[in-house]
Amino acid sequence: MLRELISNEWFTIFIVLGLASITLSKYVFPSRFNDFITVLGNSKYLKIYARDQKFIDGFDSLLFLNLILSISVFSFLAYSTLASLETFDLFVFFKVLFGIGAIVLIKILIERLIGSLFEIDTLIDSYLFQKTSYKNFSGFVLLPINILLIYAIAPSIAIIYIVIGLITIINLIGFITSFKNHQKLIMSNLFYFILYLCALEIGPYLILYKLIIDNKA
Repeated sequence: MLRELISNEWFTIFIVLGLASITLSKYVFPSRFNDFITVLGNSKYLKIYARDQKFIDGFDSLLFLNLILSISVFSFLAYSTLASLETFDLFVFFKVLFGIGAIVLIKILIERLIGSLFEIDTLIDSYLFQKTSYKNFSGFVLLPINILLIYAIAPSIAIIYIVIGLITIINLIGFITSFKNHQKLIMSNLFYFILYLCALEIGPYLILYKLIIDNKA
């Protein structure tokens, strides 16, 4: 069983850091946090806080920290399960951690740049806010799942795929919600929006898939 073979000490540190970032976000932004945890079934959070977007937002930054930590922990657990890894390699974990963080941040900066180049800043900024909110919610959901997989339930291939499916559904709901909320604006800029989707939403995943296939070969 994975939790018996791989030391939990480092996992515990990263879990505590994730919990600390969420706790701090609730302490500093109590009203916003309460609205945020209902974002999946209630658009109140998106409608209220989209108006007050900032390039660097304290609340989103704290949740982003938990998101990167939670995704990295889950990614390592998934890799360990699928590859039957029996030891924890801290160097590999930090490569995953910094790789995920760098990719997400660079992608956001490029998206904002494209918004400016095509003069659809309003559309892209609003879309990014909603997408980021659902990604942060994914990290919020992943944290307790990681705790269960580390300390209570032995990860299996079936469980890993179920969790991946759950996170995919959450982000798909976010995409559909964003599209519905900005349908008129998107339709009036449909060509640019399709270019954006192909270049920065679909393209990176196709490249990642090709790299994985090539490495397996």
